[in-house]
Amino acid sequence: MPVSPAPVPLFTAQLIQRYKRFLADVILPNGETITLHCPNTGSMKNCIQPMGPCWYSTSTSVTRKYANTLEIVTTPSGDLAGINTARSNALVAAAIGAGVINELQGYDTIRREVVYGSEKSRIDFLLERENEKCFVEVKNVTLMEAKGQGLFPDAVSVRGTKHLRELMQMVREGHRAVLLYCVQHTGIEWVEPADSIDPLYGKTLREAMLNGVEVIAYGAEIKPERNFISLRNSLGVRL
Repeated sequence: MPVSPAPVPLFTAQLIQRYKRFLADVILPNGETITLHCPNTGSMKNCIQPMGPCWYSTSTSVTRKYANTLEIVTTPSGDLAGINTARSNALVAAAIGAGVINELQGYDTIRREVVYGSEKSRIDFLLERENEKCFVEVKNVTLMEAKGQGLFPDAVSVRGTKHLRELMQMVREGHRAVLLYCVQHTGIEWVEPADSIDPLYGKTLREAMLNGVEVIAYGAEIKPERNFISLRNSLGVRL
């Protein structure tokens, strides 16, 4: 059974636009327009439906310029997409703990944000048991082109390609390396590289798979009326 991280209260609005990369304007049910923080570094291609329903969370931090954060949007296809990429690792951690991600069970310890590799990145999860280490990199997927077709990345991702190189290095050093696509889009049924957006990423992904990096994808159930997002089941990966 899928398990969600601790629920975050969500409030409904209508999305006017996303702009300047990290800002979004919405209309509240009372007609007021407010600006939200948009926590997504990608293009959010095919995620924006002007005046479509959206949901946001609220922070009580006094240091934030924008107290509210855009969390979920309604896409032009009528599906829901979780666009807060900062939620991905919490979703994956909850799913590992609940036994949902079969490929990542049986480890004794799980550590997060561990420095690794020659380029000194931080791996999202390091799983360990006895003499085995498993390096897990998580990527959030929200781009759907054709029906059911999930694509990553939605913009050129130098960082994503670097992470693939580092995962390959971990395999060469005798460790296990896993790339996990966290699919926060209710219409996506499989994931494939977005070659038309970032051909180098696609080329490097195929090279990584040929060299022992495991690539898996899990899809999320999104229920904003219940303050609920949870990884539910394995999805296909196509090349």
